[in-house]
This record gives sequence, structure tokens and C-alpha cells, in this order.
Amino acid sequence: MPPLRLMAILAHPDDESLGFGGALARYASEGVETSLICATLGQRGRLHGKPPGDTEHPGPDRMAEIREAELRNAVEVLGIRDLTLLRYMDGAVDQVPARDAVEAIATQIRRVQPHAIVTFSPDGAYGHPDHIAISQLAMGAIVRAADASFDAPGELAPHAVSKFYYLITTAGSRKAYQEAFKRLVAHVDGVDREVNPWPDWQVTTVIDTLAQWEQVWRAASCHDSQIGAYEKLKTLSPEQHAALWGKQYYYRVFSTVNGGRAIESDLFDGLRG
Repeated sequence: MPPLRLMAILAHPDDESLGFGGALARYASEGVETSLICATLGQRGRLHGKPPGDTEHPGPDRMAEIREAELRNAVEVLGIRDLTLLRYMDGAVDQVPARDAVEAIATQIRRVQPHAIVTFSPDGAYGHPDHIAISQLAMGAIVRAADASFDAPGELAPHAVSKFYYLITTAGSRKAYQEAFKRLVAHVDGVDREVNPWPDWQVTTVIDTLAQWEQVWRAASCHDSQIGAYEKLKTLSPEQHAALWGKQYYYRVFSTVNGGRAIESDLFDGLRG
């Protein structure tokens, strides 16, 4: 039987580790072929806490080089087999022409042919515009990849994804994140956006990633330029790390192979022989 394939469609370097690392590492260890599409290179990120414009900040071009190298190291730690970088500007994914971005992502979906795709929820976890944009673009790309009228480069055949998921935040996972990181706030258009937990009854899928917590922490540590924002992580006990990385919660947006109210423990439920 051909191997199962899982794709993550995300916005920034470090999203793959801090957000989705547990599932990506777990499935890679089980022989699932994992892939990642990353929309930006985090060009406008801080460097060890120094914001863009600071005399010690290297500027967006050098920042992109630094963060791409960090991402490639994290990808290796997590066992991700295939990496696609779209190289859009950090903080401006929502300004990329939607048709161009959707077709770029759809082309990669056709090339890789994933069975399941994961991305951010429509609220972008805490309202981050790049997260919101990539969530919308991922959905559009899934539809476009299956559309026979779309002529992808290289004459790639249409591909229909079997399962699509949003990574979501519950009240419990929000508490663990805020204790370990900080209060996550996105200031957008004069409004502070924060994490709004999904009610437990909306959780469709709970993935046990406890065995992967050390691997995820190693991957997160690859993002050394950013880790200053998460200084508290360095002082967590093994028990606190386990609480932070031990489970991931998803909402099943659609599935062509299963349904119902039973809570899944596997993103590939309905696809395994």
C-alpha cells in the first residue's frame, strides 16, 4: 500500500514547530510522508527581540536568510520530507493576489498529492492576518487542485484531498500556551485580537503527541532568532513541556472517508486499510 501523505500549509517559519510540530513529528515517525508549504520567510520578525528598524536588526533580506536556515533545520528535526517556500512578504500574505497564491498552492497539492491537509483555523489562532489569509488560501487551493479546468504547470493531474483540518485552540490548550509563552495579541486595524478558544464540543480530533514533546522542543529551538520572544520556554520543567506539547486539537473541516460525532484520534481515520 502506498504511504499516506500529510501536508501543512502555514504562514511563517516556526509555525511548523510551535503550532503543528507534534502531529508532523508523530506522523513522520510512523512512516507518513509529511510536507510543508510556508508562505513567508518571516522577513519582518524580530531578531532576538530587536524589531525591524532597530540598529541591531539586519533588515528583511538578511532576516529572510536567517529564518530560512532556521526553518530548514527545524524541518529536518521534525522529519518533514518536502518543503515549499512561497517567499511572500511577512505580514502581507493577505495582499498577495488571491488567484496567484491559490494556484501556486494548488500546484504543490497536485505535485505532492496529500491525503490530508492541516492549516490554521479561520480566526488565525489569535487573529494574525497572515494566519487568516493562509487558512483561506489553503481552502481555495484544495478546491482548485481538484478542478480539472485548472492547467497546473507541468501538466500535473487533478488531485482531490480526502481530509482537511484546522488546528484549533481549546480553553485548556490556551491556558497551557499562555503560561508557557505569553499573552498572544495581534494589534490589527486599531483592534487588539486575542485567542478565542473553541468549545470542547467542536473538537473533532485529538492527536496524542506526548511522545514527541522533546523532538518538538528541539525543532522550536532551531528558531534561535525568535526564541527570545519565548524565553520562558527555556525554564519549563519536563512536566510543563509535556502539558504544552502533549496533545493537539483539530476541527475536521471535511472528510470524504468518514464522519459522525465520534472523536478521532488519527488524522487518517477512514484512510487506513
